Amino acid sequence: MSGCGAELTGASLHPGVASGPLLVLDEPVSFWGGVDLDGVVVDAHHPQRGASVAGRVVAMPAGRGSSSASAVLAEQLRRGSAPVALLLGECDTILVVGAAVAAELYGVSLPIVQLEAADLEALTDAGHVAVHAGVPPAVAMVKPAP
Repeated sequence: MSGCGAELTGASLHPGVASGPLLVLDEPVSFWGGVDLDGVVVDAHHPQRGASVAGRVVAMPAGRGSSSASAVLAEQLRRGSAPVALLLGECDTILVVGAAVAAELYGVSLPIVQLEAADLEALTDAGHVAVHAGVPPAVAMVKPAP
């Protein structure tokens, strides 16, 4: 988060509670073809190629399609190689569907929060954050983790 460690609020797209180290992606990434099943960004053109999303709170401007990304995200959640939460600048229904499928089939929760553009841009990779997303469309909180 930004240096002051302020709490941020946003729209809850998928409920859940999680905390972990923050990874801010400069550009959207597709979970189908852009991130492998181990959670590593493999898109040759992505600025954070080689970074792992596994076990991290991932912030990015948006998802980047394909509709198959929901199945890949659900499989990553089943395997334990997915992000623990997603912070997005705009709603991505495909990612929400992947989270909902994983919750129903595997009992694994992936909170997804839509933040205002200015709040998303203020995030940095420094530190851990906690994400509390209620049942949509409840307000969600993103704050520095203890």
